[in-house]
Amino acid sequence: MPSIIGVCVLRELTVALDGLSAAEADALGDGETIVALLRQLERLNAVATRAVAAFDAGRTWEADGARTAAAWISTRCRVPMPTARRRVRLGRALRSMPATESAWLAGDIGEAHVEPLTAVRRQVGADLFDPDEASLVEHARELRHRDFVHALAYWSQAADPDGAEEQAQAQRDGRRVHLSQSFEGTWFLDGQLDPISGEIVSRALKTIEDELFEAEWAEFKATTRTPAQRRADALVEMARRGSAMPAGSRLPSPLVTILVGYETFAGRVCEMASGTVVTPGSLLPLLTEAYIERVVFDGPDRVKNVGVRRRLFTGAPAGRLRCAIASASPTSARLRPTIAKSTTSSHTATAA
Repeated sequence: MPSIIGVCVLRELTVALDGLSAAEADALGDGETIVALLRQLERLNAVATRAVAAFDAGRTWEADGARTAAAWISTRCRVPMPTARRRVRLGRALRSMPATESAWLAGDIGEAHVEPLTAVRRQVGADLFDPDEASLVEHARELRHRDFVHALAYWSQAADPDGAEEQAQAQRDGRRVHLSQSFEGTWFLDGQLDPISGEIVSRALKTIEDELFEAEWAEFKATTRTPAQRRADALVEMARRGSAMPAGSRLPSPLVTILVGYETFAGRVCEMASGTVVTPGSLLPLLTEAYIERVVFDGPDRVKNVGVRRRLFTGAPAGRLRCAIASASPTSARLRPTIAKSTTSSHTATAA
């Protein structure tokens, strides 16, 4: 049975929401009100998640014959099962994350921050995460969301480098593409790529997509296709160009830029040109064909020297080089790869 306090609080909340619902949208459409509404929405989300955790732990859902709290919520609240499971999972995680829970309840952070924080805690373990939780939550409060995700990814790599490499390898091992044809002849495409492979495909596809848009605009001064249709046409064009490429043609090579001294001024950098953070080990397979470029920094924004681009390995069989890289010790092989920049139609990767 609901507590008397709970019933009274929910009644007051309902009255307040009724008042907001009755208000004209224009009356709530200024910037300050939008910020305030979204902040209170996150607070309510946090309260609901904490209540779901208590409901899960209390096991009162068993009385209705439900097998799990998520199943009960999915049925009674008419939400998808993945949504119910995510709410229960977040609630359980918050029990051991006091700083995260407090910040969410205050509206200082949102579910978009809590999700990656709980994921990283699962990945690195409580012993590594808990001492730094307050600091990470402070980053979530102060940084733009994209910058926070970057900072969290770098923290995860520093806290558990082996775990980060294992996760990167799992992403690589999980690559898949399914292309199947229906009985009507329509083709269905679905897949998953690791960050670097996905960057290669995305950049090539985007380049062709932009070409199609420019040609379309030049001819009609308008767009005759939706973005999704143009992307589908770009994929077909990419396959046609690949088929037309002569056998033995040279493929674009990655560019790995080593930023010497940059870490001293600006902190660790290990990411692609798009900003996606990658692990040092995920770049090792590229080094047999990569060009290396050195950039020396004498301050956070001052470049002292830019070296000549060179091949890292030349003249030896590729198979032998790959074997040598794979067998190198973690210490000797740590090239501290950093930014994966693209100077070709394919991709590049940067290291420091």
